[in-house]
Amino acid sequence: MRVAILSRNPKLYSTRRLKEAGEARGHKVEVIDHMKCVLFIEKKNPVVLYQGKRLDYFDAIIPRIGASVTFYGAAVVRQFEMMKVFTAVESQALIRSRDKLRSLQILSRAGLGLPKTIFMDYSRETEGIVEAVGGAPVIIKLLEGTQGLGVVLAENKKAAKSVIEAFHGLHARIIVQEFIKEAKGADLRAFVVNGEVVGAMRRQAREGEFRSNLHRGGTAKVVKLTKSEKQAAIMAAKKMGLAVAGVDMLPSHRGPLILEVNSSPGLEGIEGATKVDIAGKIFQFLEKHAGKKKIQKDKINA
Repeated sequence: MRVAILSRNPKLYSTRRLKEAGEARGHKVEVIDHMKCVLFIEKKNPVVLYQGKRLDYFDAIIPRIGASVTFYGAAVVRQFEMMKVFTAVESQALIRSRDKLRSLQILSRAGLGLPKTIFMDYSRETEGIVEAVGGAPVIIKLLEGTQGLGVVLAENKKAAKSVIEAFHGLHARIIVQEFIKEAKGADLRAFVVNGEVVGAMRRQAREGEFRSNLHRGGTAKVVKLTKSEKQAAIMAAKKMGLAVAGVDMLPSHRGPLILEVNSSPGLEGIEGATKVDIAGKIFQFLEKHAGKKKIQKDKINA
């Protein structure tokens, strides 16, 4: 197969590993900067142009779209979909996953465990908001935050009020979320590919920090998920429409609580912790689905 990895930086670990894994399995793999793609649209003739050439020869794409360029990145993915190119992450699922509020609503409707969460439109009822999620301490998050940025732990009501008012003063959309004490600064990342958990790790925040993100200095080690944690991760990815996803969960007394379903999960932490060839698992998924389409196409053209 000919596969394009949509990534702005070919030197990133995840991009490099995907390219290596694909080539090791005999595929022709190119890294394409989606922000430099030009979309040509006319009646029944969608085309993606890149550096003066038509990208009409790929069998599959693997989107690695950063949160800050979701709009254009999703448009490029959609254009490939219109060209009948198989994608590891569908454009609608990508957009859905980047909307934290919508994601939580979808997961709630599916009956999955979630931390108690409140979204408000610049409400001044701070005390009532804090009490509604179980009282202080509470987590306050920017709706657009990533990698632990824009996430604040408010230890008491006074601190919560100050943070909420500060964010509102900047006209920033936020959610206020229950603090799960028993998690003790740790969360679980389950990597799901094609409806199966192919790797899982426990991320532990460094001392004095409540965010377990590896970008924030957290550490990771392999973990064996419970049956309920596996089921929750698989169901969360399915409900979000993601065939490839990183599902972040908090262990709690009432079972696993979903924090986020990531449509472009990094490979470095999970591969380092589990020693599993996650990139290879993604290509196995492409071979199973895009490979069938390629065989059918080749037969038609023969």
